[in-house]
Amino acid sequence: MGEVFKVKDLPSDSRPREKLLVRGPQSLTNSELIAILLRTGLKGHSVLRVAEELLQKFGSIASLASSSVSKLTTVDGIGNDKAATLMAAFELSRRIDFDKKWLSNQKITSPADVAELFIPIFRDLNKEHFMVVCLSTGNKIIRYETISIGSLNSNVVHPREVFKVAIENNSANIILIHNHPSGNLEPSNEDIRLTNRLKEAGKMLDINVFDHIIIGGSNFRSFVDARIL
Repeated sequence: MGEVFKVKDLPSDSRPREKLLVRGPQSLTNSELIAILLRTGLKGHSVLRVAEELLQKFGSIASLASSSVSKLTTVDGIGNDKAATLMAAFELSRRIDFDKKWLSNQKITSPADVAELFIPIFRDLNKEHFMVVCLSTGNKIIRYETISIGSLNSNVVHPREVFKVAIENNSANIILIHNHPSGNLEPSNEDIRLTNRLKEAGKMLDINVFDHIIIGGSNFRSFVDARIL
């Protein structure tokens, strides 16, 4: 077994942080960028070695970015703090990618427009997430916010929380979205009851529930298209 080197033993212009500052982030490898996020390695392993082992285990940046804390922490040197740092960085990347699309004043004209934007966010989630998307009078996205995580029922998703977001953002219309991690796109009876309850609550507030979209993997189902709403 060869001698284990530490990042500080590298020439200054080869250390990830110094290299980034001098040459820019584009000059760094994936493992070097991850090493900057991790900051430290563990006994017998440099931070670069830990970063390389992460990539080897998960196979790609995309797979790594969609991993849970429990999976990340199976790699030696990755505890909850480092796993949280990685997940935060990947989530910011997803949000930046999303914002580039919907902050371009893109008008929502169909359920497919919504699905195209939100499938990348929901596709790899292993728990049900319920989100409200706020639209302007011109059907442009103002804001989107996750209301609940876990089992979807009317006790967890309360109209008060849904319409609080809509009112705070002066939203004229909203779209409801949740995912089925199983990939089954068929709405449950509870999905339908909750949708009807929110639609009726919206009428009293003069906020229209435009649609409810279920996402399963890379596919989706619209309540409007299915004539459920």
